Amino acid sequence: MIWLTWRQLRIQAAAVYALVAAAAVTLAITGPRLVRLAGKDGQIFDRLTQGDRNLFFTGIIVMAVAPAVIGVFWGAPMVARELEAGTHRLIWNQSVTRSRWLATKLGITALASALAVGALSLAVTWWSKPVDGAMSQTHGSLPSRLTPVTFAMRGIVPIGYAVFALVLGVAIGLVVRRPVPAMAITLVLYIFVQIAVPLWVRPHLATPIRENVSFSRQRMDGIMADASGKAMRITLNTGSQGNWVLTNETINAAGQATALPSWMNQCLPGPPAPGPDRSVVVEAPPIEGCLTRLNAEGYRQHIVYQPANRFWRLQWTETAMFLAFSGVLTWFSFWWIRRRVS
Repeated sequence: MIWLTWRQLRIQAAAVYALVAAAAVTLAITGPRLVRLAGKDGQIFDRLTQGDRNLFFTGIIVMAVAPAVIGVFWGAPMVARELEAGTHRLIWNQSVTRSRWLATKLGITALASALAVGALSLAVTWWSKPVDGAMSQTHGSLPSRLTPVTFAMRGIVPIGYAVFALVLGVAIGLVVRRPVPAMAITLVLYIFVQIAVPLWVRPHLATPIRENVSFSRQRMDGIMADASGKAMRITLNTGSQGNWVLTNETINAAGQATALPSWMNQCLPGPPAPGPDRSVVVEAPPIEGCLTRLNAEGYRQHIVYQPANRFWRLQWTETAMFLAFSGVLTWFSFWWIRRRVS
């Protein structure tokens, strides 16, 4: 049974491992250069080429897609293809029980998936370490590794996602019994999970830090205005880089979320002055005075965030959560194949 499972999987596995090896070699060649660019000051953003940035975001896309590909192309057809063709009966009528058949196919494929995605994630995480959260002295930045853009594409979490996607596909294939619909349903459900977890689950895996911060020039990130120049929102930073900000809102003296006072419009540059020279704009008063007035009137900025030093804590927690979900789906698959499949 092990030999048969490996024979069915070997071509796909060889292709996947060849791609992983090619990616690892590319990252191993280009990675040391990033370490040298970061230097002692760590100011790497302005030294990156467009190719470096493209490779950074390519790594994010690949790590986001890899578990989905495994779930759709390895998990969903694994059993559904056998059930649709009826070949499962030939095996079950011999010495192999249906539970042993499923355990062998699922175990070998899950191990192959975890090793492939784990190796790829290790390479991408190592390569991205000098680049994650890099900020320019003047403009631009790259997402830090704790933000939803990159968190599930770093560390050990992709392994949990890959195993979950595989088992999800197997479970759906058992129920649907047809490969193509099972593949489509697996893809839709997995995409939903990828969107839902960072929105509704991950922020609560560890109790976030909540702060009511006074306004200051050092903590200010910026002020957003609408098309008419009316001040809409002000944002402050957490005081350190790499934190995942969940809430950044202005509150009044009573602690209630509120809009900025109308007089804040005077703190923004005005429209160009009338006349032939439209490049001249009305200057705003110094922002420090406006921030001092906000503090005096009892306004504060309510910031909720997960600190950067919780990265590995959240990684282990989320990975354990997905492995637990995978265990439940595995139990369901064995129950279904014993009770509902003939």
